[in-house]
Amino acid sequence: MTFARSIDPIVALEHSITRMAVATEAEAEKQQGDNRTMGRKHTVPYGLYVAHGFVSAFLAKQTGFGTDDLELLWQALEHMFEHDRSAARGEMSTRGLYVFEHASELGNAHAHALFERITARKKVDVPRHFSDYEVTVNEVGLPEAVKLIRRVG
Repeated sequence: MTFARSIDPIVALEHSITRMAVATEAEAEKQQGDNRTMGRKHTVPYGLYVAHGFVSAFLAKQTGFGTDDLELLWQALEHMFEHDRSAARGEMSTRGLYVFEHASELGNAHAHALFERITARKKVDVPRHFSDYEVTVNEVGLPEAVKLIRRVG
């Protein structure tokens, strides 16, 4: 997997936070009755990120990685934020998962050419929702030996 990159520049916001509760007895003793803890939290109002992943047929053979493992990977990517909600991740979600399946172990098309078939274009100046983008998938002229599978999106 590559590192995910945002489609557009993001704006990181910093917030001051105060916790008004003591979590442990040791913390209460350390604060001597004062039950405030100051801190900072960083948020991104909205960002649409793209990551690319690759599965090597040759490495899969060497490691014993099979179709059951691949299906488990797809399921994990589809649902990776659904059961791990936190203040840090807010409402993150997988909005698209497109799989290019090749007939040949060597591949039937260059990965970059396939990835370029999927584009996201913003429809407003300052996007704050997924609906503020138009995601298009160009399936015209897809090599015959390559199959596009839309897992999400």
